[in-house]
Amino acid sequence: MAVKHYRADKMLVAVDCVIFGFDGEALKLLLIKRGFEPQKSKWSLMGGFVQPKESLDNAASRILEQLTGLKGVFMEQLFAFGDPARDPMERTISVVYYALVDIGQYKKQLSEDFHAEWFPLSELPLLIFDHDQMVGTARERLQYKAALHPILFELLPGRFTIRQLLDLYESVYGKELDKRNFIRKLQSSGLIIRQKEKEKGSSKKGAFYFKLDKRKYSSSLRSFISFLPTKEIFQ
Repeated sequence: MAVKHYRADKMLVAVDCVIFGFDGEALKLLLIKRGFEPQKSKWSLMGGFVQPKESLDNAASRILEQLTGLKGVFMEQLFAFGDPARDPMERTISVVYYALVDIGQYKKQLSEDFHAEWFPLSELPLLIFDHDQMVGTARERLQYKAALHPILFELLPGRFTIRQLLDLYESVYGKELDKRNFIRKLQSSGLIIRQKEKEKGSSKKGAFYFKLDKRKYSSSLRSFISFLPTKEIFQ
C-alpha cells in the first residue's frame, strides 16, 4: 500500500511579549507603535520573528532586551495563538510570553526606536490583531500564579510599603481586598522584613519600608498558598 505524502506549507513563527510593570500605584502594560504595515502606527505588543537557529525562549529574551535593555527578568511562556486569519499578510503563529519588570528601575532604558509607552491596564488603547486577547490571557495567568506564588514581588523595587503591595494586588485582580486580612496574611507568611526607614511622601507620619526575604522567596510556595483570600479574589 502506497504511503501518501502531504506537502507542508511553510508558516512564520513569531514571539510576542506581554510586559507588565508597576509604578507604585497601578499595574501597567508596555506597548509600542507598530513601525510597518499592516496597521502601521497602531499600538502593539513588542514582538518579532524567531530566527532559524534560535529557541523560543532565546527569541523572547532577545525581543525583551531590544525594547527595555533588560536581562534576567521573570518571564514565562504563556500560550500559542494560531488562528489562520490572525495576520492578514502571512500565516503566522505567535508564541506569547509575559514578563514582570520594575518600572522604576528600567523606565529610562526604553528604546526610542519603538515609541514605547506604559499604559495602565484600565486605560489600554485598541491593539492590533489579537493582541487584546493575548493581554487578557496573560492577566488571567498572572492572577492564577499570584494566588499560589509571590511572583508579584518581581514588579516591586528593592524596598516598598505595605500600601504599595496592596495597591499592586488590587490592580492585578481588579478589585478591592480586605486590608486587615491582607496585612495579617502577609505578616504571617514571613516573606517581608521591616526596614528602619520610612516613606514620607504620602503622609506626615510616614509608612515603614519593607524588603523581600529572598531566602524565603525561593521556597515559599507552601506558606504562600494561604497568603491571599482566594475565595474573595475569585468570587
